Amino acid sequence: MKSDIEWTEATWNPVTGCDRVSPGCDNCYALNLAKRLKAMGQKRYQNDGDPRTSGPGFALTLQEDMLEAPLRWRKPRTVFVNSMSDLFHKDIPTEFIQRVFEVMGATPQHTYQILTKRSKRLKEMDSALRWAANIWMGVSIESDRYVFRAADLVQTGARIKFLSLEPLLAPIPSLSLDGIDWVIAGGESGSNARPVEAGWVRDIRDLCESTNTEFFFKQWGGRTSKANGRVLDGMVYDGMPARGLPAGGPGGRLVMDTKAPSPP
Repeated sequence: MKSDIEWTEATWNPVTGCDRVSPGCDNCYALNLAKRLKAMGQKRYQNDGDPRTSGPGFALTLQEDMLEAPLRWRKPRTVFVNSMSDLFHKDIPTEFIQRVFEVMGATPQHTYQILTKRSKRLKEMDSALRWAANIWMGVSIESDRYVFRAADLVQTGARIKFLSLEPLLAPIPSLSLDGIDWVIAGGESGSNARPVEAGWVRDIRDLCESTNTEFFFKQWGGRTSKANGRVLDGMVYDGMPARGLPAGGPGGRLVMDTKAPSPP
């Protein structure tokens, strides 16, 4: 499915549904979207999850019929895997995760981006996975408390390793970028969005620059993801690893019109 996410082109969901595991999940966009999709009658989102950790239409569900979808895609694309779940959720069978990796390895024309908050299981499964060169592995970190996820990530065999610091809920002074190829940062969006401070983002940008790590600033966030734009100090930061760039050209910094929205 085509995606509006700035750092990818398409999404692929062989699994849907999830459970909250940390504060970054509190206002989960996927959980809220699943509730709307259930109300619309979308068949993949009719199973309700535990209301304490999940919600309507968001029970973890294996979508077997979607597993081989990339084998039918002719045009190469950059693909966010499981935008509506977490591939390393404890209830997803190891064998199913391995099948997802087999499909990614069998389609080297595509570039796959996986994100997880469950870095411990990722690290535990590392030796059981086939890390093809077209598989980018990332972890989400919302505050300094969760920097251990990056440490788990760098112990895996993924060729490209990245961090998603979104929603950025606090400064991350303990963050190390040793072994990290790419960093995405962004504020939260939605009716209950928690604010991000410009200083937190600048610190991350400066750390990326000092370590030659690609930096992508996705959004300031707010009521909607587009509400306050994505300009930081007069620039748009679109840094990405060289392989599998989304349509629209290479990453890097683009000088923007001075009328662009300022940081909130």
